[in-house]
Amino acid sequence: MIHNQLKEAIQAYSDELTQLRRKFHREPEVSWEEVKTTQFICEYLDSLGVPYRRTEPTGVIAEIAGGKPGKTVGLRGDMDALQVEELNQDLPYASMENGKMHACGHDAHTAMLLIAAKALIDIKEELPGNVRLLFQPAEEVAEGAKMMVEQGAMEGVDNVFGIHIWSQMPTHQVSCQPGSSFASADIFKVTFKGKGGHGAMPHDCIDAAIVASSFVMNVQSVVSRTIDAQAPAVLTVGKMTVGTRFNVIAENAFIEGTVRCFNPETRDHIEKQLGHYAEQVAAIYGATAKVEYIRGTQAVINDEYSAKLVQKVASEAFGEDVLYNEKPTMGGEDFSFFLDKAPGSFALVGSGNSQKDTEWAHHHGKFNIDEDALATGAELYAQYAWAYLND
Repeated sequence: MIHNQLKEAIQAYSDELTQLRRKFHREPEVSWEEVKTTQFICEYLDSLGVPYRRTEPTGVIAEIAGGKPGKTVGLRGDMDALQVEELNQDLPYASMENGKMHACGHDAHTAMLLIAAKALIDIKEELPGNVRLLFQPAEEVAEGAKMMVEQGAMEGVDNVFGIHIWSQMPTHQVSCQPGSSFASADIFKVTFKGKGGHGAMPHDCIDAAIVASSFVMNVQSVVSRTIDAQAPAVLTVGKMTVGTRFNVIAENAFIEGTVRCFNPETRDHIEKQLGHYAEQVAAIYGATAKVEYIRGTQAVINDEYSAKLVQKVASEAFGEDVLYNEKPTMGGEDFSFFLDKAPGSFALVGSGNSQKDTEWAHHHGKFNIDEDALATGAELYAQYAWAYLND
């Protein structure tokens, strides 16, 4: 199942792989602003002779046509950075953009997919089918995958595979379990309206600060008391804006938070309960409530066949001890929109190494990766495509 020439090619291109990742890290572009990154990818694909088309406003869809007829497998790598200040200023490849950095590893994903493509080109005449390359923008705002699907990224694709570098796992380890991988990620916004007035005369007012505080304290019981304890869910209030001045009773309060879960029925229930709790809390105090619930990414559910194929490929390519059982995360991933169109799986490749200080959490200003993990990811991309098309 493993193609030795792919392994040899990835090793031969490992220095280039590292340099590509560092280039992307030095030049981060946030969601929907990946103009230079898109242009570089196009130029790189030109050098490989791989046909492609741009998606709007950013992103690239490319395809390696195999020398034999067969299925089409999609490989996805996201490429946007975050609005996070780089705190690793001692690195020779530290971000050159103030307030922007690759704090999640998408620079690695893009570099790994480019080198995987280069290796696959070396054996394209042997490929029984095609490899669709999906260089995706705007994952961090959960919009890029949906946009690419709308622009035809998954047309004719039989299976899709993605990778995420993971600092919580040791370098080289690979995790891809059937079933739940990443949670759905939604946003809720609640606006309470009371009756403002002088801070010395609360009896003439309806204090929106009290209403909002009561909601925040009670809404956690939606999870703890109204859903099955065996259906994991997280409800977090991350922002509350209330009042204008120390001696003015607040007339308005605004709350914003997120809901994460794996089960669609749980998701529906929490959405309904949020509205119920907001209305009832407001009614207790004589205020009014308006709730907006915004559905973001869906849960990433790995297809059993695809996940087991990843495990088989990883163990044959790197040894059985490479397999790691990482539990599902409440983090969100818009890779789920690709899985709406074809079965597939999403793997985690470990990049955490305490000796290299690469165990920082994703989205932290000191996030970095152990670059020894790059070759693991690039080869996993390439070997999965080969194995799927030959299975």
